[in-house]
Amino acid sequence: MLAWFRQFLRSVAVRPDGTDKRGAEGERIAAAYLEKRMGYAIVVRNWRNPLDLREEIDLVCRDHDVLVFVEVKTRPAEALVPGYYAVNRRKKKVLRSAIHTYLTQLRLRPRTFRFDIAEVVTSAKLPPQVLHYQNVPLFPRGYHVLGQE
Repeated sequence: MLAWFRQFLRSVAVRPDGTDKRGAEGERIAAAYLEKRMGYAIVVRNWRNPLDLREEIDLVCRDHDVLVFVEVKTRPAEALVPGYYAVNRRKKKVLRSAIHTYLTQLRLRPRTFRFDIAEVVTSAKLPPQVLHYQNVPLFPRGYHVLGQE
């Protein structure tokens, strides 16, 4: 029954307007940019909270000793709301919960982690452009995972 429900959630998550395909392509472009231009190592793509499949982290990366959680937003150049601002209060709340769950499931927790936004801007005339925003505020000051020294 649980397997059926998970499959149902995945089937409902596919959007008929093609944004799921565009988003997947944007995540691929952002991951390539972070690896090649920024020197990040991709740890996980599209991690979902096993307790709540609506909670997803697009990319989990390593930037030397820092664990980096990246939200990718793909937008056309003429979009009214840039990707950075599309990560609103509600989305940040979901991301905080997903990241907290991810961190609590690690056997060895990182000393440092941060949240980044990668905005992929697409245009019919130009190649995609990645705008990378590092260390975007997400957690309150002094936040730490319980059980972490």
